[in-house]
Parts: sequence; C-alpha cells; structure tokens
Amino acid sequence: MMEAVVERENMLGAYRRVMGNRGAAGVDAMGVDELKAYLQTHWERIKEELLEGSYRPQPVLRVEIPKPGGKGVRKLGIPTVVDRLIQQALHQVLTPRFDPGFSAGSYGFRPGRSAHQALRRAKEHVAEGKRWVVDLDLEKFFDRVHHDVLMSRVSRKVGDKRVLGLIRRYLQAGILEGGLVSQPTRGTPQGGPLSPLLSNILLDDLDKELERRGHQFCRYADDVNVYVGSRRAGQRVLDSLERFLDRRLRLQVNREKSAVDRPWRRTFLGYSMTWHKRPRPKVAPASVKRLKAHLKEMFRKGRGRNLGQFVKELTPTLRGWINYFRLSEVKGVFEELDGWIRRRLRCVIWRQWKQPRTRAKGLIRRGLDKVQSWKSASNGRGPWWNAGASHMNQAFPKKFFDALELPSLLTLRLAR
Repeated sequence: MMEAVVERENMLGAYRRVMGNRGAAGVDAMGVDELKAYLQTHWERIKEELLEGSYRPQPVLRVEIPKPGGKGVRKLGIPTVVDRLIQQALHQVLTPRFDPGFSAGSYGFRPGRSAHQALRRAKEHVAEGKRWVVDLDLEKFFDRVHHDVLMSRVSRKVGDKRVLGLIRRYLQAGILEGGLVSQPTRGTPQGGPLSPLLSNILLDDLDKELERRGHQFCRYADDVNVYVGSRRAGQRVLDSLERFLDRRLRLQVNREKSAVDRPWRRTFLGYSMTWHKRPRPKVAPASVKRLKAHLKEMFRKGRGRNLGQFVKELTPTLRGWINYFRLSEVKGVFEELDGWIRRRLRCVIWRQWKQPRTRAKGLIRRGLDKVQSWKSASNGRGPWWNAGASHMNQAFPKKFFDALELPSLLTLRLAR
C-alpha cells in the first residue's frame, strides 16, 4: 500500500490539493509556495524513508481559535506543509478502502456527501414520525481518541505495517505549544487532512451499532442525532449509547450538552426546524447570533472606510452565509437580517458625519428639508438610535443600498 501512497500520480493529486487549500505554515515556517522547491531537493529522500517505514513526522503547531458563540477555544494542530502533503496522499489511498463500507447515516467529510444532505435526511426522519431526537455530544472527541482503539479499526483494512506505523506516528507527533513540545498519549489533532477520515473510521462502529438496533440517525463527524418516537425511548437510547461508547470506543458522552428533546428545540449543523407534521428547516437562533457577532466586528473595522468599498468586503461573507443556509424555508430571519444590516450601515454613515453641522448638511443633500435636517442632526441621540430613525431611513432607503450592490439575504435565498 505504501507504494500506492508515493506513486507519482497520487502524489501529484495530493500536491494540487495542498496547494489549492493553501493554509498556514507549521513548526518549520515553510509556506505552500516553498513546497515545490523543497520537494525538488528532498523528495527522493522522503520517498525512500516512507518506503522503508522510517519517516518521522515533525511536531504539529498548536493554534487556538474561538469556538462559535465565543464559548471557549478549539485547539487545532497545524502540520508542516510536507506532512500535509503526505497525509493527503495517505487520505487518497485509504478513502477508497474505507468509505464504501461507511454507513448511509454518515455524512461528514465523505466524497459526494454534505451537511445539506444530512439536514434533508433529518427532516425526513421527523416527517416519518420520529419526533424526538437524541442529540449526542461527545466530550472533547478529537482530544480523547484512544490510539490503540483507533489503530485496531484501521488495521481491519490496512495490512501494510509501514502505513500503520506512519499513521500511528502522526497520531503521536509532538505538539509545539508555548515553545515546548509535548507528546500526546491520545487524541487526533484537528487541522491535518487525515484527521476527518480517522474520525469516521473510529465512529463507524457507532454507526454500525445504531444500524444493528434499527435506529434512524444522522451523523456529521462527531455531531450525532438519533431520531426516536418518544422521550422514554430516547432516554433509553442515550443511556445505552453512553455505555457502548465508553466500553467499545473509550469515548465519553457530555451529559450537559447531550439531550433528549424535540428536534425544533435543538440545533443540528446550524439549523433547527419547525414543529409542523412536515417540518420546515430554519436557521437556528444561535447561527443568527454568530453571524451578527461576526458582522459587528467587520462594522467596527469599517467605520472610517468608503461605504461602497466596505459593502464589497461584506458581500463574500453574506453570500457564503446564505449559500449554507439556503435550505431554510422560513424567510422571516432573512428579512430581519437585511434590515439589521442596512441599519448598521446607516450607523456607520452617522458616525462618519461626526458633527451636527455635517449631519444636517448630509441629510439636506439626501433630500430632507432644512428644518427637519437640523432638528434630527442635533437630537442628542446615539448613532444606533439615529440609524433606525425615520430621517436616516428616508435619507438612505433600501434603493440606496441596492445601488451599492449590497446583497439582500432574502433575495439571494429566493434565487437559489
């Protein structure tokens, strides 16, 4: 199998993928733009070490990023660009061996599968009468993967000891944090190309157990929802899965975040749903809150900027967000967000005007009469209040922002 990993076409495919993904430098500070020159000099040595089974990965660089909602941080392990290349080459060889045997209920990080497919299937389960959900949260999953348990699952379909040894060395690669290198005894670092596949290999045992019991479920990476017909059934499932995960996979269920509840009171992949017999997907409140927090930060940075240029910078974020949430069948949130974004932009304008005299002149230029303009400009209220007041709505109506090509979330959603 290692011969297939280092084979020219496989390595070229891995190289193109790594270059396309870009990504940050690892502990050696080498960027992707330096990879080609490095390989021209060192590839024959690296290839020989891989074939001999003696290649040693470099430590990963520990990076912390805020979790959605600002509650805690997510720890990523950034491999060097060379190790990302080798992991990607491994991924391309291992995926055809493992993926065809994965469960139909598994959607995360698989070719031809997506979060949207998982959401559509979840909706179908509820429409079929499974109106309770076991929302399972695995406690610090990527930090607690047991290496021996994982490697036993990998070895079911991989017989090449060089490949098995290389995967284990990637699991045990040192972690550089605060200038010190530590050696992990468990866990698989998030940040490398191989980590998502390894998580699916480990959790495939959970999927197969759920299938054996006849449960309807959707899993996206470590986000697991099991759909059942009653609260009592859901509680039995939660209790039994907690025992199964502890005994078989050495994983723990986070009881504080796990729950047996109605699907419309839970969030799955950023979505919720309505309570109707044929439920309709909708954007979860927490997802709206995260978008607003992100946009507020952008608005703070854009206070002194040209408004037209700032709108252009907002556009990719808004288009990306609506592309993900295009499955939502509840339009009210998009209308509310459109109004909120326009009010934020009016707030930027009001702040930029600064002085009452400048504000009065600005309102007059926008078509308001002098008396109203001077009265509004000197009202003593704050920028946010004025941004929502009638004088700013009249001076800067929706068509003003349409002319700046500000995307409307509602319009984009209806167009998809």
